[in-house]
Amino acid sequence: MRSVPRVAVVLALVAVALLLSAGPAAAHVTTVAYADLTAAGPTDVRVEFDLQYELLSASAAKAQGDPALFADAIGHPGQGAEDQVLADHAAAIIAYTTARFHVAVDGGSECLPHADGPAAFHSRDATDYARFAVHYACDAGHGGGFVVRSALFPDSEGMVTDTKTIVTYALGGRSGSAALDAADPQFSTAQPWTERFAEFFLLGAEHLLTGIDHILFLLALIISSRRLRDVVFAATCFTVAHSITFLLAALGFVHIGANVVEPAIALSIAAVAGWHLWEERLRRAARRRGEPAPPPSRQAALLRLGIVFGFGLIHGLGFATALKIEEPWSWTLLWSLLVFNLGIEAVQLSVILVVFPPLLLLRRRMPRTATALGVVVTAVVLLFGLLWFAMRALGLPGTP
Repeated sequence: MRSVPRVAVVLALVAVALLLSAGPAAAHVTTVAYADLTAAGPTDVRVEFDLQYELLSASAAKAQGDPALFADAIGHPGQGAEDQVLADHAAAIIAYTTARFHVAVDGGSECLPHADGPAAFHSRDATDYARFAVHYACDAGHGGGFVVRSALFPDSEGMVTDTKTIVTYALGGRSGSAALDAADPQFSTAQPWTERFAEFFLLGAEHLLTGIDHILFLLALIISSRRLRDVVFAATCFTVAHSITFLLAALGFVHIGANVVEPAIALSIAAVAGWHLWEERLRRAARRRGEPAPPPSRQAALLRLGIVFGFGLIHGLGFATALKIEEPWSWTLLWSLLVFNLGIEAVQLSVILVVFPPLLLLRRRMPRTATALGVVVTAVVLLFGLLWFAMRALGLPGTP
């Protein structure tokens, strides 16, 4: 058995170090909050919140000094008693929310909040949520422009990281949506639509960049491609497939829980990596017999594209569940989601342009090193895919 070239070993160790440094918490650690703003009379605003039930309960209990809320909702929860828990601790929940979510007249004073009806417990994409409304009383003469600021579930609370607040609004003849987080905590309903879409574009780009599992899938796809045409066709199939399921989920036609989608994504990573290792095994066996490596057949190429397309459908559901999409919203929001998808595609194309040309050059000038490097890195990807599949299937904590 020939030894692996030293350069390949060094490069592979660097790749492993990068993967390990990313850590399990590098992806899928965000929570998503929802706020739907509508007009309440000629000057006021009604905000319907939809927040994760346990997270809201734990955060409000800690911030408002209400340990009974934590005990009732999380410590010793009663099946079917969630609505009563929300009613009993409504003051703490409203106080927590309104201290972190503000509505103000654009260029004027802040609107004064007060509760608007009881809260309701429900399930949203296999996650428990609490839906309740707050009435914000605003000054007259503002012309329909409002500034919205969200600091819900900040990193400093230690509960979750990088909260995304998806805001939709229909106020003063203006409608649209925005994605707020710690980096961009506020927006004005009077801002241009291009700025709102830019926020969703960056949100999509960030999701792929911080999603180490999606990056590994793409890396395995690139390494397993022998020609530029192969990686372009595969990336196109992947793009078309995940765009289909992403939009179907946004329109409410598809609903599959994260407990199914996330293990399937991890399994897809392992499958693509395993495919490459199997092909390399066949090439190596041919070289041992003194035969040229078998060229990829048309049937094998079509089968590979079919597999990539199928896994793309799964990844599209993963992108959708990252925003907990489960219902048809306004057309404006759907356009925002398309822009979110464009952000994903921009990063995907950038990764291909950065990784594939150097890999192609290495294969031409140092074929043994390129082969060994591809095998080692792909084996690491396979290991991570199988490990994450097992962790996600079992629901173990700390899983990316």
